[in-house]
Amino acid sequence: MNTEATIARIWRGRTRPELADEYEAYNRAEGVPPLEKTALAVQLLREDRENETWFTTISYWPDMASMTAFTKGDPQAVHHLPRDKELLIELPQRIQIHRIVVNL
Repeated sequence: MNTEATIARIWRGRTRPELADEYEAYNRAEGVPPLEKTALAVQLLREDRENETWFTTISYWPDMASMTAFTKGDPQAVHHLPRDKELLIELPQRIQIHRIVVNL
């Protein structure tokens, strides 16, 4: 991760286990590339549980201004991918914004 990051933007969503591989591929193809072009770094995490699979996307930004420019407005607003309604159990309603206080 770029050591210049001061802010992390975190999105979480969950899907049914039988759709997890499809959603992972879809998110990697449609959700991650726009972030890779603009953010300092991006991580896509997957947590397989018994009855659901959680995905977490973390993007790292130098400041709120760059994040706001990327989202074209409110950086906490969720911008759903076209197939999210079909593949996710529910549509996430918020993005978490965290200030990075330790970055090793």
